Amino acid sequence: MKWITRAHVHVDRVACPWLIKRFVDSEAEFIFTANSIVEETAKKENAISFDIKGAELGHHGDQCSFDAIIEKYNLKDPALLEFAKVINAADTDRMDLNKYAFGFEAIAKGFSLMYPDDHLNLEKQFMVYDAMYAYFRLNIH
Repeated sequence: MKWITRAHVHVDRVACPWLIKRFVDSEAEFIFTANSIVEETAKKENAISFDIKGAELGHHGDQCSFDAIIEKYNLKDPALLEFAKVINAADTDRMDLNKYAFGFEAIAKGFSLMYPDDHLNLEKQFMVYDAMYAYFRLNIH
């Protein structure tokens, strides 16, 4: 399936593709485009939009797109749910809610500077997300 969002990935737009690839659609293809043409391109490409205003898989209240994907696909892995708290705090700029949130914000900024190409950025950051998920799997009680 094709998935689409805004270009210039940051915390949620890295976390969501990671979540989709690892838990929802291992064959996912991602399209990154200007915010103004996401919906138009989604229709043309028959792609699922995420992390854009008004999307089902977007922000709703205090929940970020990562949370929306977890809910829609009924993901129950305790380590993943713990990881979601990090992503939510970092993406909604509520760093005080999770001790790892600021680190993920800093990582997102640093990788964006190092890898402005969104696909390469994802490729490089997925290892960080895999490592954090492994940490939560080991430490979940």
